[in-house]
Amino acid sequence: MKNIYKLLFALIFILAWGCDKDEFAELNTNPAELSEADIRYLVTQGIVDMYSNDYTTWFYDNFQYVYPWSQVTTVQGGNTPDFVDMSDQGLQDLYRVLPETMNARFLIDGLSEEDKAIRQSLAAITYAIQIQPAITMTDNIGSLAYTEAGMAPYTNPPLLTPKVDNQELLFNTWLAELDNAITTLTTAENQFKIGNQDLIYASDYGKWAKFCNLLKLKIAARLVNKDRAKAIKIVEDVVASDAGYMDDLNDDFIYNRGIKYYGTGNGLWIGYANKTLVEFMISNMDPRVRFTFEKNHFNAEVVQAFIDDGTALPPYVEPFVKYDADGNFDGWNGPGEPWVRYYGAPISPDAKLDGDNNIYFDQGNLYKIKDESGQIERSYSATSLFSQKLVRTSYDYTYPTKPGGRVIELKDDVAPLQVILGSSAETNLYLAEFKLLGANLPKTAQEYFNQGVEMSVKRMDALAKNNEMPYYESDPVYMDADEAAAAATKLRDGEIATLLAQPAYDLGTDGLEKVYIQQYINFMNTPGDMWTLVRRSGIPKKGSAYLPWESFLSSGAEMTVPRRFVVATPTEDGKNYQNDMDAIKEQGFTSGSNDPVVLNTERLWFDKENPNYGEGPK
Repeated sequence: MKNIYKLLFALIFILAWGCDKDEFAELNTNPAELSEADIRYLVTQGIVDMYSNDYTTWFYDNFQYVYPWSQVTTVQGGNTPDFVDMSDQGLQDLYRVLPETMNARFLIDGLSEEDKAIRQSLAAITYAIQIQPAITMTDNIGSLAYTEAGMAPYTNPPLLTPKVDNQELLFNTWLAELDNAITTLTTAENQFKIGNQDLIYASDYGKWAKFCNLLKLKIAARLVNKDRAKAIKIVEDVVASDAGYMDDLNDDFIYNRGIKYYGTGNGLWIGYANKTLVEFMISNMDPRVRFTFEKNHFNAEVVQAFIDDGTALPPYVEPFVKYDADGNFDGWNGPGEPWVRYYGAPISPDAKLDGDNNIYFDQGNLYKIKDESGQIERSYSATSLFSQKLVRTSYDYTYPTKPGGRVIELKDDVAPLQVILGSSAETNLYLAEFKLLGANLPKTAQEYFNQGVEMSVKRMDALAKNNEMPYYESDPVYMDADEAAAAATKLRDGEIATLLAQPAYDLGTDGLEKVYIQQYINFMNTPGDMWTLVRRSGIPKKGSAYLPWESFLSSGAEMTVPRRFVVATPTEDGKNYQNDMDAIKEQGFTSGSNDPVVLNTERLWFDKENPNYGEGPK
């Protein structure tokens, strides 16, 4: 509210500067003159707040919990026996968005009937704006204050103790709100538009309606093992909807706060890629490995420097090195650049403690050499990290060269960060899933699947290009132009067709598992949806012929991994103490506990019927 008052004050001040005293007095007595500016500001700020707490969300929620527990990456330096323990958390914050969206609707309701009628679509999109972060929040902690949240300014006496809604009520409420929003967005005529102040779709209300349908699909996915008949009905309604669904890259919900927004400016504790995941993607020549993980440091120049120094190459790099008659580097075996630059690490804590695996984890000591003078020493990494360029574009990157060699950097011309919050790829992969589960949909599961994979690859490629990921256009370390171009990570012609021709992409056998694997890969950029997918699908699956789940072992015993976040214990002096305590009791939670067993067994409502980690789909 403080920001709104500041805006009102600033607008009044600016108008006063250019008006005489009588004109100002007339304007100041007519609040309706300011409401249009208020509404625009509120909607824009609501969109901005959809992606909030980005530093703490990535630092804690994603890189310490979601990605390691979902087997996408390790924690920084490799998983240790305490990687299942929660400490701080970031959380997407619904309660930063609600004041903006509720105030926008309140102001619209206060307009004349004529003005209100042409702003119904603007009011409708505010529901999508608040539901998207709310889904992420409930995925992590369950019940939320929603139906009565933020009502204090609009009630007399002020409602200061909102009830805390359980997950079933939340899902039903959101489905009803989305249905109403879609109806408005597809039928309302002559609607007022805020243009580029709508940071996502520039007031294309048809695309907002498609995004509402994606939010419905997200809810259906979360109900797949809770109430499959209802989930299937939701999906069938989406496909039959007059609004249509997201089916093109231009439909994607790409969050961009502005030309000077580069994501968090702070460094992050990034983990190593999961070895099994990288090997699956490389074996299928999946370009998305290049758009998600960073290349290792062992380019041709560095390899030759190791040869000259007489220092052994990493044992998983050396087999791909081709030598000439004199023992010097003479190109790559196997698939060559850029594929030979991606390697993951084992993810089990016991693997981290196994001395034989120092080749993955002790790289600072193992892989270092000096220049010819013996004065300059440099360390090299052979294992791939998750790319920071997906989180912050202000991240400067120094390309690896030999000790004492050239300094080549990627910096200065920083692109504004783009973040995926919903896509045509996600939509089509949901449709492939539900077609296999029996939904009455017009296309085959394979058609939806192929479209989903194609859109996923193209979207990740576009994101890598926009965010200026290192190596995208070329590898500047290579002096030869052809070699530099061959080492580029951008998407090439024919790669998607090659990918879809692989047996792991044919739904004829193990179709549901294969669909879930592609959802998993697609969600590597959207970690909230990633963890939900892993919980509801049981993918990766133990013993899978495609992408197997690797048991987390500590001293030979399988570890228990949380399935929800810690829910804090309310304090008795809290205004909403009783409602908060009632919600905790209703969910059967032990509040304040970060015991992984508690966080695994005391499950969220949507998660109670889901398979255990690694069990595969039901």
